[in-house]
Amino acid sequence: MSLQLHERYSLKPFNTFGIDAQARLFTEVSSDDQVREALALAAQRGLPVLVLGGGSNLLLTRDVEALVLRMGSRGLRILGEEGDQVLVEAEAGEPWHPFVQWTLAQGLAGLENLSLIPGTVGAAPMQNIGAYGVEIKDVFAGLTALDRQTGALREFNLADCAFAYRDSLFKQQAGRWLILRVRFALRRTAQLHLEYGPVRQRLQAQGIDSPTPSDVSRAICAIRSEKLPDPAELGNAGSFFKNPLVPVALAERLRAEHADLVSYAAGEGQVKLAAGWLIERAGWKGFRDGDAGVHRLQALVLVNYGDASGAQLLQLAQRIQADVAARFSVHLEIEPNVI
Repeated sequence: MSLQLHERYSLKPFNTFGIDAQARLFTEVSSDDQVREALALAAQRGLPVLVLGGGSNLLLTRDVEALVLRMGSRGLRILGEEGDQVLVEAEAGEPWHPFVQWTLAQGLAGLENLSLIPGTVGAAPMQNIGAYGVEIKDVFAGLTALDRQTGALREFNLADCAFAYRDSLFKQQAGRWLILRVRFALRRTAQLHLEYGPVRQRLQAQGIDSPTPSDVSRAICAIRSEKLPDPAELGNAGSFFKNPLVPVALAERLRAEHADLVSYAAGEGQVKLAAGWLIERAGWKGFRDGDAGVHRLQALVLVNYGDASGAQLLQLAQRIQADVAARFSVHLEIEPNVI
């Protein structure tokens, strides 16, 4: 056996909330063969499997009676170029932000708006991660995944993945597909997206009138660092709630009651509301109950001030959901995976 197995292993270093839950068994894999070996071992022992990337989209509310499989595969490569477009591939275990920085160092544009997002490359398609007007689906070129039901490899194109707002086939069919590597179509010539949020204003304040992709990345890193706490210093999983989609009629009613309502047209008779605005207006920003709290600068972020349990954080999230629903008739959906 090439796997290193650990029994009753603390997952505190492997989730950004810093929750001290234990795994029944834990192993880290770095190749397709090790993935298959780990899955076979779990089947042999009658254990379910929980796949971990960077643990940045996870809330552990209890010990995990499963084989926790951490993806540690590494590798970055340029597969080919056609005209202005460059196809790159990254192994699932690659940390996301260093991968983005690697693409910029190669002179490639497309991922700069997704800078400083925690997690790994393999986890990115699960949530169709997005920020500042760009989502994974906008630059996605394909991925390779293992079907845990059959053991076969399958190649996925854009249409196969059923990407939606913070959603995908892989999230809908949780537990079936294990993503091994992901491909992206990037460009030598930048097509910058500066319209969303304060990106353009930040660049202008720096005197940058003709920004490069690296300029955009640095600006977004600065903005995110100001808005979001560093998990290494304060446990969190980034945005804890999705921005809700509501019917136009409800959005119009809320705007009549709250002139400063933050919203974005979403098409098909829907409007996207800013979950952070709803939570802040409901009075939860900066709230703390023991070591479970809401960040003082960003109401969308739940934080662990030290020794909060996952159950305590989930209870706080549920209190916020109930209050926002009562005040605004809006249901907030939790973004991290809750175990």
